[in-house]
Amino acid sequence: MWRHFPFSHFNTRSLLVTALPLSASLSSPNTVRSMSSSSSTATMHSPPVAKKVEHKMEMFGDVRVDNYYWLRDDSRTNPEVLSYLQQENAYTDSVMSGTKQFEDQLFKEIRGRIKEDDISAPYRKGPYYYYTRNLEGKEYVQHCRRLIPNYNTTPCSVHDTMPTGPDDPPEHVILDENVKAQEHRFYSIQAFKVSPNHKLVACAEDTKGDEIYSVHVIDAETGAPVGKPLTSVTSHVEWANDDTLVYITMDEILRPDKVWLHKLGTDQSSDICLYHEKDDTFSIGLQKSESQKFLFVGSESKITSFIFFIDASKPEDGLKVLTPCVVGIDNRASHRGNHFFIIRRSEEFFNSELVACPVDDVSVTTVLIPHRERIKIQDTHLFANHLAVYERENGLPKVTVYRLPAVDEPLTSLEDGRAIDFIDPVYTVDPAGSEFNSSVLRFSYSSLRTPNSVYDYDMNTGTSVVKKIETVLGGFDASEYFTERKWATASDGTQVPMSIVYRKNLVNLDGSDPLLLYGYGSYEVCIDPWFKASRLSILDRGFIFAIAHIRGGGEMGRQWYENGKCLKKKNTFTDFIACAEYLIEQRYCSKEKLCIEGRSAGGLLMGSVLNMRPDLFKVAFAGVPFVDALTTMLDPTIPLTTSEWEEWGDPRKEEFYHYMKSYSPVDNVKAQNYPHILVTAGLHDPRVMYSEPAKFVAKLRETKTDNNILLLKCEFGAGHSSKSGRFEKLQEQAFIYAFILKALDMIPELSSSL
Repeated sequence: MWRHFPFSHFNTRSLLVTALPLSASLSSPNTVRSMSSSSSTATMHSPPVAKKVEHKMEMFGDVRVDNYYWLRDDSRTNPEVLSYLQQENAYTDSVMSGTKQFEDQLFKEIRGRIKEDDISAPYRKGPYYYYTRNLEGKEYVQHCRRLIPNYNTTPCSVHDTMPTGPDDPPEHVILDENVKAQEHRFYSIQAFKVSPNHKLVACAEDTKGDEIYSVHVIDAETGAPVGKPLTSVTSHVEWANDDTLVYITMDEILRPDKVWLHKLGTDQSSDICLYHEKDDTFSIGLQKSESQKFLFVGSESKITSFIFFIDASKPEDGLKVLTPCVVGIDNRASHRGNHFFIIRRSEEFFNSELVACPVDDVSVTTVLIPHRERIKIQDTHLFANHLAVYERENGLPKVTVYRLPAVDEPLTSLEDGRAIDFIDPVYTVDPAGSEFNSSVLRFSYSSLRTPNSVYDYDMNTGTSVVKKIETVLGGFDASEYFTERKWATASDGTQVPMSIVYRKNLVNLDGSDPLLLYGYGSYEVCIDPWFKASRLSILDRGFIFAIAHIRGGGEMGRQWYENGKCLKKKNTFTDFIACAEYLIEQRYCSKEKLCIEGRSAGGLLMGSVLNMRPDLFKVAFAGVPFVDALTTMLDPTIPLTTSEWEEWGDPRKEEFYHYMKSYSPVDNVKAQNYPHILVTAGLHDPRVMYSEPAKFVAKLRETKTDNNILLLKCEFGAGHSSKSGRFEKLQEQAFIYAFILKALDMIPELSSSL
């Protein structure tokens, strides 16, 4: 996701790269394959009925009965549970069999927009250009590099271009994921770290989808393995120097809790533990400074974080305290010259301030950017002579660049900064790889109608040069699409922003258009409007697409998040309902054309609003939804529970118990009519156990009073982010779109009888 905190690895029910709608493209996370592929021809007219086994849970005098508790099997091997999930997959295939031809056409259409043989924008790192390459027909990328001609005499510039002629240095493939993936049903590399001397690479790979990684060190030239892999680790790994790695392991509930020092050539069992976080509400993270001089180890809960630093040249000296642990104070660090730069947030300075402190006296701080109530400091990117600050104001991201004084001069304040201008009314902008000793800032930019674009920005002159624009085949023309920001009024009067896009010549804006509304609203995650080529398949069929930037997210600053968590969590749901009602009132759509979607914690949103206002929606997609919130948050043996009591509340306390019970989707399924619903799960999902969506569907089947479609699709060879291959993900998108269009009776020349 994709939380904005740099240290987070596995401490939210958000998606890793982004909680992105219908794409599962925020990546990361072998057993048997889903039975759906082998049972698609089965005739199954009636949905499976899960057996009922009474399981009573009593707390504070309140008794809950969960008849489907038996569906939880932590080993994922119980034959009866697997058989039930296979029956659900077979039923899903049976219901969707009449639209399989359309789904395949849709997949071909979506895939047809992709330039399959393409490379990422090369970035300079030391004497090389590094980039990834996609090959036609291949699911995974190659990690490549080329030598920079005359590296020592060719400074980094926004006009720099990687030479690819016959007389230029040749491309070298460091690692081909397609070769590695042949051995596995699931394959994901979450970290690809090049050693300081560029001779070795450390790769963190997941071959199951459970986000438990192995780190393999390979020779960058030959690809040969160097030593044995580090096993049962997180994807947080960094080079301290050319022969030393720092990495993180997890405890039995998959909480990152220990930091280790590993010397190449030695056995993992002899590695040195640098720090053990014993508080189970905290998780450990790791990152290297842009200067490459220090490593930062952060321990964070949802409201507090503190930081240690490691001198990369002397990692054996261990950790030193940069910021102490003070409850309610959150810190993020970077380094340049003689100073550490710290983004510091507190209850008083809720949108953060930027301070600096001398490396040799971290107790003395100087405020560089003070706290502002309407502008949130999101992130920083440090350079030898510049500072780029990523901020948020009025729901939109912004980037401001400052020139820094010489390293040997006092650092007491910042000169006036220069803001970078962006062209769309709503958009997303994110930092990308940049060379520390340069004046070139690289960032990625996109909007609901602008394909992802990589820019190099000269911080001295203010010149921007586009380095790559995502190729969209099939005659795409951005000018045919209209994007805008609208504001809905929540039940308490709060103005809630929405981002909207549609194709201008295909919508009527008279209430007759179909609309897909996406929401998330948790963990302070900002769901900024971004481009997705596959979304064109619904926009070009007359859909309007909208994102509700509801409370619980971070789009409007820290208070926006605080007002959508714990005992204010219901604001997230009522905000979403208010956005839906606004879209209907303003004739963007009608109840009969309103579709909704959310994944993970956004799936909790889906379950809650479906229970609260099922009459408002026609179709709902809930991807890997966190729908059994109360039962999960009462069980500290389940991954994420202890670290998320500060997000949702601790239901072992009576006030939180009753509040959480009042919205937890599984606990609030009622005998009422529900829309058409598609629910997905991943058998190896470590963030939202597969049993949560399975129980939700089973209880809906038992309780609801309508005849609308209700489907569960469980991927047996995947985790939280579904399948790992790029085309496999597109196939899933085609399936989801086919379901939505079927429910709306919009599939041409095919029977869409429900």
